[in-house]
Order: sequence, then C-alpha cells, then structure tokens
Amino acid sequence: MITLEDIKSAQARIAGVAVNTPLVHYTDFSTDRQTFPKPESFQPVGAFKLRGAYNKIASLSPDQRRQGVIAFSSGNHAQGVAYAARAMGIRAVIVMPARAPAIKRAKTLDLGAEIVTVEGGGEEEWRVAAETLAAERGLAMVPPFDDETIIAGQATVGLEILQDLPDVELVLVPIGGGGLISGVAAALKLIRPEIHVVGVEPEWANDAQASLRSGRIVELPIEQTGRTIADGMRATRIGDITFEHIRTFVDDIITVSEDEIRKAVRKLILDARLVVEPSGAVTFAAFLYHQHELPPAKRSVTVISGGNVDPELLSQILAEED
Repeated sequence: MITLEDIKSAQARIAGVAVNTPLVHYTDFSTDRQTFPKPESFQPVGAFKLRGAYNKIASLSPDQRRQGVIAFSSGNHAQGVAYAARAMGIRAVIVMPARAPAIKRAKTLDLGAEIVTVEGGGEEEWRVAAETLAAERGLAMVPPFDDETIIAGQATVGLEILQDLPDVELVLVPIGGGGLISGVAAALKLIRPEIHVVGVEPEWANDAQASLRSGRIVELPIEQTGRTIADGMRATRIGDITFEHIRTFVDDIITVSEDEIRKAVRKLILDARLVVEPSGAVTFAAFLYHQHELPPAKRSVTVISGGNVDPELLSQILAEED
C-alpha cells in the first residue's frame, strides 16, 4: 500500500513535467447542482497517465533508464510512457492492440516511441508480448496500473484536489484498471478520511464494482468489456494491488450507461467547453444522472481522466440529440 510520503515524493518528482490541472466550476442549471470537473485532458498527453508513467520511469536506476522502457497499452498509458521517456532522453517500446484508436496510436508515434502491434486478444496477451520483448531487449517494464509507483504518481491528482478545494465532500473517479482511483482515494483518505470517494465504470465494464461487492477480483469476458464506447475502460479485471487500495479507500462504485456517457461527452463540450473522451466523461455522467446513488454533497469533484477522443466518434456524438 502506498503512503502519504510516497505520494508527496511523486508530486515533487513530476513537478514541471505533469500539469497541475485546475478545477472548473460547473452548474447544472436544470437542477442548480454544482460540481468541479478536474480536466486531466489538459496534460501534455491529454490524460492523467503521464503522472504515473513519469514517476515510475524517474524512479528507475540509471542503468535501467539507459536500456530503455516498455509498456503495453491501448492508448493513454502509451502516450504517457512515450512522453516521459522522451523527456528523459531514453527509448520507449509500446505494445498496442491492432484495434487501438488511431488518434492514440498516431500520437504515441509522434512522441518517438516504437510501436509493436498485437492482433486480437486482451490485456493479458499484450502483457505477455511486452514481457517477452522486455526480456529479449533488456527493457524495464512500466505497468499501466498495478504498480505502487504508478499509483503514487496518479495519487497526485488527489493532492491537487485538496489544495484547490480543501472542503470537498465527494470525489468521483473513473475506473479502468484501478490505478487512478487507487491513488486518488489513498491521497484523499490519508489526509481527510471523511471525504466520500466513489468510482464510476461503464455498465459493460463493471469488473471493479463486481469485485468490490463480492470481496474478490472478478474478471469479465473481453467480448463484454469491448462493447463499451469508453475504450480506456475495457480492462477485463482490476489488478491485485489496485484491488487492495480500492477495498481500503473507496466507498462505493457505480455504473453508467452507454447513452449516459455519450450525453455527458456532449454536455461537457457544449456547456463546460471541455473536450473529453468517453472514458473521461463517466464521472460527469454519474453526476448528471445518478444523484440518487451518490452521498449528498454540496462540493464535489468529477475527475475527467482524458480527452483523446477519436474525431469521427466525436462528430457522431455531437450530431446526436438528447
């Protein structure tokens, strides 16, 4: 389990590389409810993943950095690792599925990473391919979420929330593999245990919710998780380390529908002027459409995890009507 000292060390390490993202005030005028979206889409790579990736790579030994790093990712973690590696002048190899969004693949290449494509399969197949290459080339692995150094980097989001909104009562956090919510919840609860932390997942990818409620890690079929529009949340299971953090620090996990995610993306763009990807909009969807499942709170934060949305998909969503 990470400690407050781990999180503060990570904050110092990533300073000047990751952006201290602001809280944006939002009022739903139909209900007068208010929240503060925290747009991690403002990061140089368009998502929170830079925090953990840079913290992990900066924590490697000089010899490990000289050899280079490797990661497996469908997009945002890939960009975070590629950006961090370039910032430190080391090589990065990324194992990506062939179905990864074209915009995320292109941006990863632009950052100078080598991409190795894997046809079909799920995250386990990508991980095995990455581990094989790591052994062959002597590369250091940078995991996407199930790693305490990665989690400590993501936890800096929680420290920033407390710095900008000390009296926050409720924080909504997206869940893919669980690294972001593990870190944010730890940072918040270690400082102010009374804050409510609620995770949000798509209905089609509710592995973390099922795991928290059953007390054991539940794995879903990729045929199910692959159906969600939230491509950054298609992990079939959370990690062992993230599960322990979630069980310790997270109050509840709720789900939102595909239609609610699409409407939340559109509303964030048109009303809050924030361009987000579907994975980043799930918390806002929960705020808009699931108040009955949330603890009452006058001051809440909705963490917007990223903004790397495919332009064609974005065009489709904007053309839809509520």
